[in-house]
Amino acid sequence: MKLLQYALLVFLGACSYGTLSSIMKLGIREGFTVPEIVGGQYFFGWLMLVGMALLFSRYKLRWKQAAVLLACGLSVSCTSITYGLAVGELPASIAVVFLFQFTWIGVLLESIVTRTRPERMKVISVVILLVGTVFAGGLADHGLSGLSWKGAIFGMISAISFAVYIFASGRVATDVPILTKSLSMITGAMLVVFVMFPPAFIFDGTLSSGLWKFGLPMGLLGIIIPVIFFGIGVPKIGSGLGTILGAAELPAAVIMSVLVLREQVTVLQWAGIVLIFAGICLPQLTLFQQKRLNTEDVTECAGA
Repeated sequence: MKLLQYALLVFLGACSYGTLSSIMKLGIREGFTVPEIVGGQYFFGWLMLVGMALLFSRYKLRWKQAAVLLACGLSVSCTSITYGLAVGELPASIAVVFLFQFTWIGVLLESIVTRTRPERMKVISVVILLVGTVFAGGLADHGLSGLSWKGAIFGMISAISFAVYIFASGRVATDVPILTKSLSMITGAMLVVFVMFPPAFIFDGTLSSGLWKFGLPMGLLGIIIPVIFFGIGVPKIGSGLGTILGAAELPAAVIMSVLVLREQVTVLQWAGIVLIFAGICLPQLTLFQQKRLNTEDVTECAGA
């Protein structure tokens, strides 16, 4: 599979994440709580992964591999929990701006671990993404009204944990088949979520009374697609570029809010979406140029 195809998988995984806020808002309108919806997401996502692993994967994990992957699942659950708490404390447009600090955090994390300076194009891309996030998240229209320090702290924790998750996807247990790897990580994440949000919904009738209509799509779009796509794509393109591609989540969230929730989007928000897509595309153009130059070098060597 070509490098750009791996990048496309990460992009699609990020877009899949972007649908979750709209589904969650629909669930809240129906009277379900954030803990119930998040719990339903992990319950159905885990069940689907178990079924897929039983059908398509026969790999047996070593104890050490299992322990590392279960621990990596903590970053997944931490993102879900803290972002949900941030949304409860802040307007959604401001909460998502805090979450999107993962773009520069991820590039910085890669730079620290690899002990290399970030590429110039990545730095330019991150700056464009952050400016676009301010516009697309509505911060330029509404300012910092409704800012809660508690919500801000939860938002920054969600950004850090999401950056760690993307980084871990590209570096941890890369030799383990993707379904087995994903199931192990989500098992760890689900256990933490259920400790924080006890899954009473499984036994008290909430699941059958309508929660399944939101938990099922959130499990598919918030766990199955992004976890598998990130697990395949990030090891091939690197965590720094994977973090940048992860920014596709916000435009997807805004577009879904228009299509599903009929929310109004301002001109500045559309401008922010355009900037985010520009920031995502810049590193891909660099990849394309490098690939073309490498191809030309190989052709010249063959000709010589």
